[in-house]
Order: sequence, then C-alpha cells, then structure tokens
Amino acid sequence: MNQKIIIVAGGTGNLGGRIVKALLNRGAEVRVLVRPSSNQKKISYLEQLGAKVMVVDMSNEQDISSACVGANCVISALAGLRDVVIDAQKILLNGAVLAGVPRFIPSDYSLDFTKFNDGENRNLDLRREFHKYLDSVAISSTTIFCGAFMDMLTNEIPMIISKRKLVLYWGNADHKMGFTTLDDTAMFTANVALDENTSRYLNIAGDQISPREITDVMSSLSGQKFRMIRTGGLGLLSLIIRITKIMSPGKTDLYPAWQGMQYMRNMMDKRANIKSIDNNMYPDMNWTKVKDLLSNHYLNSN
Repeated sequence: MNQKIIIVAGGTGNLGGRIVKALLNRGAEVRVLVRPSSNQKKISYLEQLGAKVMVVDMSNEQDISSACVGANCVISALAGLRDVVIDAQKILLNGAVLAGVPRFIPSDYSLDFTKFNDGENRNLDLRREFHKYLDSVAISSTTIFCGAFMDMLTNEIPMIISKRKLVLYWGNADHKMGFTTLDDTAMFTANVALDENTSRYLNIAGDQISPREITDVMSSLSGQKFRMIRTGGLGLLSLIIRITKIMSPGKTDLYPAWQGMQYMRNMMDKRANIKSIDNNMYPDMNWTKVKDLLSNHYLNSN
C-alpha cells in the first residue's frame, strides 16, 4: 500500500500541530505549508516530528499548487477572520484543485453551523459563506463538526467557577452540549484525511453533557458540593451580546467577549442537538469524557 501524502495548512497552530502529529503516527507523509514569516521554533518542532515543512506564498495559488502535487488530501487548520477563513482558504482550495488533489477538509471544527442563521455567530457565518464557494468547486470535501473544544472548560469557557464551587449556565440546565478534546479532534481528522470514502458532514462529540451533569461531576471530583447558577435565559444572553458589541466592538479580534457569548448561545440552543454521531467510524478512537479531562486537570493543578 502506497504511503498517502497529506497537506496541512495551519500546522503551526494548536489544533494544526496536533493534526500533523496524528497523521505522522498513522504513517502518512505530511507536508506542512507555512508562510515565510512563520515561527521558526514551531517549524523546527514539526520537522523533528518528521513532517516536511514547505515555505510557500499563501497568497499565490500556483505556489500552493506546486506544493500539493501528488497529495491525497488537503487539511485546512487556518484560524482567523474573513481574510483567512474566506480569502486565504479560497486560495488554498484553488491551489489544491489546480494540483488535482481529490479531497479537502476545511477549517470548521465547530458545532453544526448549518442549523443556524446568518447574524447569530460572526465566526460561524464566515464558515457558512466559505462553504458556498467550497461546494461550487470540483473537489470532494468533508466538514468535521466537533461541538466545542472540551479543553476550554478548564479556562476559556466561563462556566466552572472552582473557587466559588459554582457552575454557571444559560437556558436549560438539562440541555446537553457536545464537547471534544483538541487531541480527539486531531486524531479523528487524521483518520478522515486518510479515508477515501467519507460523507460531506461528520459529527463527533467526545462527550454530550448538561450543566446539571457537569455540576455533579465537579461535586464528585472535588468532594465538595457545587451549585448551579442560572445566569439567565437565551433571550437575556442575546441582549447582553448586543450591548457588549456596542460597548466593546472588537471587530478585528478573533475572539472578542461577545463572540464567546454567541458561541455559548449556540451551544445551549436546542438546534445544536446532535441527532446522528460518527464517533464509531474508526475503532482506534478512544474518546475523552468531560469527567476524565476535568479529573486530570484538577489533579494536576492541586
């Protein structure tokens, strides 16, 4: 069996680097496309892992095409706003098509934004817009929906307030949210890239868990009683988002405060419910549960 060649754009990033490592562990030849200005330490790390780092002009379709010749799949792990999600990904996609690459995985890695409307979440709106172009191009593509990154529960998502023994939530305390760790997302993405027969959309979730269940997990892990606090309904959250956008626009920021609020609103919306899950596609996947992640985090922090 011939070794498959996988292209990764965004391989110096947090998720992208994990995808590169997962691909190498599965025996793939990995070419990482980087800009001339990319961090040299990160490049050296990828090379030490065994990846072939290729410095290209990411604004030049022909340059990208030359780097993609012979590849089986292009994975995008690019992160940014319109200039990246729309403009840079279009150039990357066009380069892949020029090179005759048969498959493309866009940088989605989020909850299923096809269920939501324009204006509800800026970052997801951009991905939905890119899909209109992606679906018009002669290449097979697979989007991976993974809910929210579970790793963020330990810091970025303002939900678990350990010092106060609180779990904050909006809306319904029994609504289940989908979470997947960065590592599990990377491993699944690597498997998809090496699989020649995957559907247009795939849904994964290392765990589906409600605020009430998270409260129980924290009480069990800490040996102390955690309480739930309902900060309000989704209508109130929408009002706060509008006010925050006026007071602190952050239009050029990737993750301004209101963007995180928009994502939380989507997570707690019943439209985000995962009706069909693809966790069992690859037998080598051992999915991390929220309890496992929180247990490891709080064990290491105490």
